[in-house]
Amino acid sequence: MAPNKNESRHAARAFGCHLPLRGGYAHAARLAVQLQQAAGVRSYQFFSKNPRGLSIKSGYEADAQTAREICSEHGIQSIAHTPYPTNLAVDASRSPEKFQLTVQSLLNDLMIAEACGAVGIVVHFGSYKGISSTPATDAEKLSCYENIIVTLNTVLSVWSGRAKLLIENQAGNHGGLGATLEELVSIRQFSQYPEKIGFCFDTCHAYASGLWNPSATNELLMAGNQHDFWKHVHAVHLNDSRDPYRSKQDRHANLGQGYIGIDGFTELLRAKELERSMFVLETPGDASGGHMREWKLIQDILQ
Repeated sequence: MAPNKNESRHAARAFGCHLPLRGGYAHAARLAVQLQQAAGVRSYQFFSKNPRGLSIKSGYEADAQTAREICSEHGIQSIAHTPYPTNLAVDASRSPEKFQLTVQSLLNDLMIAEACGAVGIVVHFGSYKGISSTPATDAEKLSCYENIIVTLNTVLSVWSGRAKLLIENQAGNHGGLGATLEELVSIRQFSQYPEKIGFCFDTCHAYASGLWNPSATNELLMAGNQHDFWKHVHAVHLNDSRDPYRSKQDRHANLGQGYIGIDGFTELLRAKELERSMFVLETPGDASGGHMREWKLIQDILQ
């Protein structure tokens, strides 16, 4: 009997997890190979550098090249995550030094990702006020959007590599910014270099913001198609939520152990719109930090 085309397509999904940078880029790639042999992992995420600051990293080339070769040999994909202080919405006129530091850090991240053979760098949408549950005013939102576009244009005007800048949706805890498909798509469209920009879709963030109701996944998929969103989604952060729907809280739970529940992920994992995206866990894992139980759940859904 010939295999069902949908089953073959589902089983081919590349899934993995975030891996620590301790030991370097090549070490992370070797860990991914071990996980591939143990659980079928074919993707992973790593921090481009120290996640707590924006210091420029140098001397990474040989290590990154080894990681690239390992991933190429074993058919493994990767994405790099930018440091937490990275804020696309930094104001160039009010904080010129911070703006320049942010631009240089993002270029450094892109170069590292390129050297490692990663698809791109994941960066949060950005914030005008920092983490806040208080909705931003219309004026604050406009200022935020303008700042983001300036930052993107400045960085991408001098970037000629293949690695993309992947903007991630937010949970609604940054003044409500970056939580809708319209915002993400509009920022990409209004930039001067849309071809260098893609998206990373975080399930916990989407659930917390109210963007995604797991009982109505088809509505999200249809909205994404209408906004031409999914074709630019290169990675999905596959996270359950420790907090209820529309909580605006960014707290990840293991798959099936949060408010979304494993049934809530089924339609999304199987969606044809995401068949070319990699799925990366950013969850706590078991007592040892492993994800074997979660990967088994994913495989059961995809079969």
